[in-house]
Amino acid sequence: MNIDKLKEIILSNLENKSVEFKRVFHGRGNFYEDFNYLVVDSINDILLVTLFEKIDEKIEASLIKVFDEIYATKGFKSLIIQRRYLKENMNEAFRGKLPQSAIAIENALKYNINFSNQNIGIFSDMKIGREFIQDICKDKNVLNLFSYTCAFSVAAISAGASKVVNVDMSKSALTIGRENHRINSLDTKKVKFMPYDILKSWNRIKKEGPYDIIIIDPPSFQKGSFAATRDYEKIIKRLGELAAQECVVLSCLNAPELDTSFIKNIFCEFASNFTFEKRLKNLDTFPAIDEEKALKNLVFKKE
Repeated sequence: MNIDKLKEIILSNLENKSVEFKRVFHGRGNFYEDFNYLVVDSINDILLVTLFEKIDEKIEASLIKVFDEIYATKGFKSLIIQRRYLKENMNEAFRGKLPQSAIAIENALKYNINFSNQNIGIFSDMKIGREFIQDICKDKNVLNLFSYTCAFSVAAISAGASKVVNVDMSKSALTIGRENHRINSLDTKKVKFMPYDILKSWNRIKKEGPYDIIIIDPPSFQKGSFAATRDYEKIIKRLGELAAQECVVLSCLNAPELDTSFIKNIFCEFASNFTFEKRLKNLDTFPAIDEEKALKNLVFKKE
């Protein structure tokens, strides 16, 4: 695929551009030959281009020229180039300013984002997962494990959940999570923020249960704290202590090397009273040549 075709795809995805946070090109699923190092996001008035690998300077210059044209024609105020392969100073404002903070909008809800880290504060590929939780959470007690900046919590409280317990070992992420509730005028009296290492804090987490809905959305690997291959089963083993009678579990994993059977087998061995119901479909804007290597959102229900 050449650069002209790349531009055509991005412009097509921007045809009905709005303030909604949207992935407008996704190369990481290896669906588009020659551009597996590239993703492009439309975030309100920001065009964010992420390069996961260092590429030939001439090719990069040609790409940025295309993005500059898109930036100008589609009314963006900032064009940010993020070079994920760099260890520091990875974000550059090619046009406009590099904001200290900004807002991403999803289904009319607001989420704080910033460009001081490689992860800006919300993962747009989980939109369908958040919508699923909104559909089932009214008057439910929700446990949000590995909550990060609490996007699932914002979605659930806005849809009428009776309580959400957010657990993440990052205090700074939970601080942003509190602010995400505040900017949406949501009642934080219904929300708990627990800055704990999940694998060492089961008694504290259990006290707020039993839970009608449990969300498990860990990193596939986080040095010193979590590795899916080793630690995912430790969470599943605890479901019996945490779950209400008709508990629904959204079990998430974004690790190309681990397929759906990895999660299903863990449930079969360690939580056999939970039945697999379905896998949530990924967004069309995240095409993948092999769905087993893409994001996996699996739904289980306690029998």
